[in-house]
Amino acid sequence: MVTGANYLLDTGNLKILVDCGLFQGSKFAEFLNYEGFPYNPSDIDYLLLTHSHADHIGRIPKLYKDGFRGKIIATHPTVALIKAALPNTLALLMEEAKRDGHEPLFREDHLINAVLLAEGANYHKEIRLDQETVIKFLDAGHILGSSIIEITCNSKKVCFSGDLGNPPNPLLHDPDIPENPDYLIVESTYGSKIHEDKQERKNILEKVIDETVAKGGTLLIPSFAIERTQELLYELNEMFSKKSLPDIPLFLDSPLAIEITKVYKNHAEYYNEEALRLINSGDDIFDFPNLVFTKIADESKQINTIRGPKIIIAGSGMSNGGRILHHELRYLPDSNSAILFVGYQSEGSLGRRILNGDKKVSIFGKKIPVNCKVFSIGGYSGHADQKFILEWVKKINRNQKLKKIFIVQGEIDSAEILGKVIKKELNIETIVPGQGDKFTLE
Repeated sequence: MVTGANYLLDTGNLKILVDCGLFQGSKFAEFLNYEGFPYNPSDIDYLLLTHSHADHIGRIPKLYKDGFRGKIIATHPTVALIKAALPNTLALLMEEAKRDGHEPLFREDHLINAVLLAEGANYHKEIRLDQETVIKFLDAGHILGSSIIEITCNSKKVCFSGDLGNPPNPLLHDPDIPENPDYLIVESTYGSKIHEDKQERKNILEKVIDETVAKGGTLLIPSFAIERTQELLYELNEMFSKKSLPDIPLFLDSPLAIEITKVYKNHAEYYNEEALRLINSGDDIFDFPNLVFTKIADESKQINTIRGPKIIIAGSGMSNGGRILHHELRYLPDSNSAILFVGYQSEGSLGRRILNGDKKVSIFGKKIPVNCKVFSIGGYSGHADQKFILEWVKKINRNQKLKKIFIVQGEIDSAEILGKVIKKELNIETIVPGQGDKFTLE
């Protein structure tokens, strides 16, 4: 499955979880989330986090609610982002639970107490969990603080890719190359696809903006609050500097994205050299003329009073909650307007249905016609495509130490295609595990 990342590694002495995310699809939180964990949470010694997206961290408070009292370890930015993001996750869960007539997945006290268990770590520094087990966080280049996690126990090394970035990233470094793991667990969200290159994605963005502005319409961009929004702001800032951005208002209508952007500003030491150069030159890469931050609800409502063309960036990225729904309600029927998807749309999500060409969709119980133009740019994905993943795995296996590769976090076709490509190129056994499958690493 693409969402709901949650892996258990049992060393014999320690029980270690990697990620504890929400299942997402047609709802913000699918019913799978409400089922019990397939292990006893109170037995877990450590929870290691690859990054702060909801499909990797969203069930942490439920884990605490069900008995977990171990230690949570993640990079310093990931811990900061979790503190900013989980309250928003709770709000969406409570809203959805009220609408569906059941108890929310967890309460605020579960969230607060769970976060108190978290401690920050630095990239590339070994952390000893016991006499036999050492872990290390490497840079995954996916979002701020995202990690590839190495776990070494009794001379066996297991490596979890988390979500791999899609380089070159305008803000972050390229993903690190782990040293000689025996086993690799690798994501496959775009395991069957090749993204547009970075210049092409900018060209498409400019073209979509120009076409929408020419018709006097509104461009909606459902965007994930973490990373995708900051990347967009970075590139829109660059377009403004080069005077290739039309003189129209641009609204960042997401309280969470505004808070996350503050976290990004506070952790600039994690940026790549080019982003740091711009910042040091005095360029505020997340703020420019015509950009308006609408944090409170009344400010959001005022957007509708602005006549003429405009751009609205709002969450959630899959249109399964948040303020984007109110804008879609208003602008999807407008043939002069457009919607641009810049991230993965999970099967069953509203975003996926719009992207697939549904002519009518349901929002707040109303049937809404989709008359606006629909665009997507794969090149803005924070996930590596098949070409990059294959090259990344080849570099990891340069000394031919890999024994097995587990292909995860992708729809079944994507995972199987990636597995076949890797096996053909590298002659390494690849496995696409099912939910609840167990394996012995020998």
